[in-house]
Amino acid sequence: PPWYSESLQTRDGGVYDPRSALTPEEAALAGSAAGMVTRAIISPLDVVKIRFQLQIEQVSSRKPQGKYSSLLQASRCILTEEGLPAFWKGHLPAQLLSVCYGAVQFASFETLTELVHKNTSYNSQMPGVHFLCGGLAASSATIACQPLDTLRTRFAAQGEPKVYRTLRHAVFTMYRQEGVLTFYRGLAPTLVAVFPYAGLQFFFYNVFKKLLEHDSTLSKGGLQSLLSGGIAGIISKTITYPFDLFKKRLQVGGFEEARVHFGQVEDVQWLVGTVVVQISREEGTTVGFFKGLVSPPAESRSVTYMGLTFFWYEFFTQYKFQLERGT
Repeated sequence: PPWYSESLQTRDGGVYDPRSALTPEEAALAGSAAGMVTRAIISPLDVVKIRFQLQIEQVSSRKPQGKYSSLLQASRCILTEEGLPAFWKGHLPAQLLSVCYGAVQFASFETLTELVHKNTSYNSQMPGVHFLCGGLAASSATIACQPLDTLRTRFAAQGEPKVYRTLRHAVFTMYRQEGVLTFYRGLAPTLVAVFPYAGLQFFFYNVFKKLLEHDSTLSKGGLQSLLSGGIAGIISKTITYPFDLFKKRLQVGGFEEARVHFGQVEDVQWLVGTVVVQISREEGTTVGFFKGLVSPPAESRSVTYMGLTFFWYEFFTQYKFQLERGT
């Protein structure tokens, strides 16, 4: 992902310099902190987006068919039926996910880029190097954190009364009823999407940051990173969005009892191909694969999540360098 490039540059804009680059431990700490802050802010949008993705019926305010038809209607419905805390359902596993994912991803990227710099003739600032290292780092983080992602989805998907009372109850119940492999539901489409997703984030973030860097009004206060990250987030998310939807559908397989009062429920199989064919046949390719994307939750979530992640990562890394300089 693009925000890594800052840690691989000298503070005066040069190429990789071991003396000014972040260590894997520092990158992991900054990434975890950025993920925690961002996750707490965007949780309500995340919950609504997941509800939209899991709804079989069309999400439309013009022709409402399912339980949720728009951002405003869904928000009111969740607030009325489940209360304000419902917008932070699954927040504990989501925060653990953010910390774990950020730590593994940032540390892996720093380590891989340093290896390229020290052991090959390639320039560590080359887009191709960042794309490869970023994709491998994101894939490593995905494999390490997939169980937490599945738990987060299950909590956000359940209504009232709750099937899972606590994180511990969810872990033991899923393990006892579905086996250990259930924690890795949706891993295949996630790995397929995460590599290009990480590369596209890097590419678009750097493109827009270069376009905005000459604007003095955007050069201070992290606004440049916020805008560049937000735009990069929505573009990369749009391109890889279907894989995220496939993952969510797979993650709630075997969880049908908690989804009954939300509307139509289908028996989801383990195979990605089966889910793809099922959605295409019953919901349509365009509408089904991109359900929730053209509505505010996904768009707002992508812009907010990536923009704030870039912003807070820049903030924490700059704070670290200021402490070192004693300023």
